[in-house]
Amino acid sequence: MSKSFEKYQKRRLRSSYFSVVVSIALVLFLLGLLGLLVLKTKTISDHFKEQVAITVFLNDSAKDKDVKELQSTLEAQEYAKAVDFVSKETAAKEYSKDIGEDFIEYLGKNPLKNAINIYVKSDFVTPEKMTEIDEELSKNNNVFEVSYDKSLIDLLTKNIKRISFWVLIFSGLFMLIAVVLINSAIRLSVYSKRFTIKTMQMVGATKGFIRKPFLWKGVQLGIVGSLVAILGIAGVIYYMNKTLPEMKIMDDRLLLAILFAAILLIGIFITLLSTFFATRRFLNLRTEDLYY
Repeated sequence: MSKSFEKYQKRRLRSSYFSVVVSIALVLFLLGLLGLLVLKTKTISDHFKEQVAITVFLNDSAKDKDVKELQSTLEAQEYAKAVDFVSKETAAKEYSKDIGEDFIEYLGKNPLKNAINIYVKSDFVTPEKMTEIDEELSKNNNVFEVSYDKSLIDLLTKNIKRISFWVLIFSGLFMLIAVVLINSAIRLSVYSKRFTIKTMQMVGATKGFIRKPFLWKGVQLGIVGSLVAILGIAGVIYYMNKTLPEMKIMDDRLLLAILFAAILLIGIFITLLSTFFATRRFLNLRTEDLYY
């Protein structure tokens, strides 16, 4: 009978540990994904910003030599990430393909102009800086017109600021929720052994002696839960790197190492703190209160 009860207790204990590890892993997994989003917010916003291009339309009178000099000058500018020349013949072919008919045959001439596309670095994609670049380019005698999507720049700037603000707010809130959930899981684990704690206390064991194995077990559960969460996040990062290589999510290895280390430390810290307060609570309870 005693052996059967002992086996039952061991099974219940293992089940309790398993549920704690799963709880810790799930919470830290979601927290880690949010942390990854926070760390990569700038990378993601930079990616979208650098899709914006300024198109410089050239005068028909501009000579090939002048165009090449202008292109070389633009490539040397600090705001230019990439510069490419698009002849009016190439532009006409692309436009004809888009509309599904040869508009030159209908018009009798090519009304398009030679152009230079300038892909701007993310730091310069703001309404103020783009206006400055526009004004500077317009002064060139070979430039007919400078064109870019002003409304898109305004929208990008406003939305990125708004999203960054709410991501930070949500991160703080989720961190608080993570602490509460992990704390609840640890307290339930310690609660299942409250009679063992009181028995040890009744035979003269000190609070420090009783608390020590619980703290060590809490650290172990925190480490296991954190490692499971890290493996899950690593899988997500690998998948995202395969499907969205332009995000360059695996390029900054140091940043990812810091994220994984932070998840491990957070898991250990929260479980250690939760175990300490949970054991202290049951150590201070009276025997009759253990049944409630």
